[in-house]
Amino acid sequence: MKGTAREVLDAPHPVLSAQAESVDPADPRVVAAAADLLATLRGELGTTGLAAPQIGLSWRLIAFDAGGHPQTRSWAGELVVVNPRLTQAARWHDGREGCASVAGLTAEVPRATRITLLGRLPGTGEAVTIEADAYEARCIQHQLDHLDGVLFLDRVPGALSLHRRPHSCDS
Repeated sequence: MKGTAREVLDAPHPVLSAQAESVDPADPRVVAAAADLLATLRGELGTTGLAAPQIGLSWRLIAFDAGGHPQTRSWAGELVVVNPRLTQAARWHDGREGCASVAGLTAEVPRATRITLLGRLPGTGEAVTIEADAYEARCIQHQLDHLDGVLFLDRVPGALSLHRRPHSCDS
């Protein structure tokens, strides 16, 4: 299904700080939203992931494609996962992150460098397990935070941890 790119919401939009709801992966509205999320991701230059709240939907749905990032080691492909949940996380490390919903800022954020993610594919509802490491693991965790109403800014100790970003790229 071909989606339509949507506007990415900027913080402090209220949907970005709300807990997203689980959804039925077979629901046609969820399938359409998954296509829109991918279309939006493809249109955001330098962005490797988006979550449904960033396009105004308080649903547990993430899209990511870390394949083009130079720090990527694992690569699950271009993917949308419905009702994703982290089941394992190991080897924590600080790394620089930015966000399409927080223009112009980056910060060092601690994340696991090896994770296991479980979820469902939109449309079929087929179970999917993703084992990710390095940058892809960081990207996925960043998107999962959006589903819980957490921005990367919430994970930094203070304003002195923030850096101005000269270009647009999302984690």
